[in-house]
Amino acid sequence: MTALIPSMLAAGLYLGGTLYQFQCFSKRLTANAHILRVVGFVALLVHAVSLFLQLFSGQGLSLGFFNAASLIAWLVVGLTLASSFRAPVMTLLLSLYPLALVTVLLAALLPDHGTIFVADRHGLIVHILLSILAYGILSIAAFQAAMLAIQEYQLKHKRPTRFIRTFPPLQTMERLLFQFLMCGEVLLTLALISGFVFLENMFAQDVAHKTLLSCLAWILFGILLWGRHVRGWRGSNAIRWTLAGFLVLMLAYFGSKLVREFILPL
Repeated sequence: MTALIPSMLAAGLYLGGTLYQFQCFSKRLTANAHILRVVGFVALLVHAVSLFLQLFSGQGLSLGFFNAASLIAWLVVGLTLASSFRAPVMTLLLSLYPLALVTVLLAALLPDHGTIFVADRHGLIVHILLSILAYGILSIAAFQAAMLAIQEYQLKHKRPTRFIRTFPPLQTMERLLFQFLMCGEVLLTLALISGFVFLENMFAQDVAHKTLLSCLAWILFGILLWGRHVRGWRGSNAIRWTLAGFLVLMLAYFGSKLVREFILPL
């Protein structure tokens, strides 16, 4: 079975969810959360089938640039939908569904530049999955911070748009941001620890930059959480530190893969 068929089905469902949200927005209506969840969970199910066909081969786990991006988008959408039952995060889907749409198509249509990891190295697989889970949670935090920045700017200048009026109150948005950050920091800590335990050398030449940037991101998120707890950091401080930490973490993972898989082979 080719991965193209479930990938196209998932892309169609993500597109349908996105168009439905824009239609509700244009008509000044609130999108039905039940419809968004049903569409999202069905899309995730089909997306998971395509990921299984792309990631698992007879040689091991294939995590090339586009496969990894598709997996992380799947995880981010799934975590957001799961969180939506207890937190007002449905607005994030307006940007997350298009992200999942693009990544699932890129993984299906563009050539695989996958790195194969040997299947019997279970410790390495644990490290990879923890890293991806941490990246997924912190991606949601970054989206939350971006939305919070837009909301704060428009409210400060007394020009809230219809889109911003659909957001929860600032305090709720800020509380959710730090909940995601705390969860992501814990997972990133476990990912780094598992890397030092299961990898022979976390500072080997081919992974040293990734390790250093991941540690730097861990420090930045740690400083932010300390500042929140001790000094009560909020608002623009929280937004800047969150986006800075996420940018460093993104460079650690996608930056190194982009250079290694696309630029160096040229």
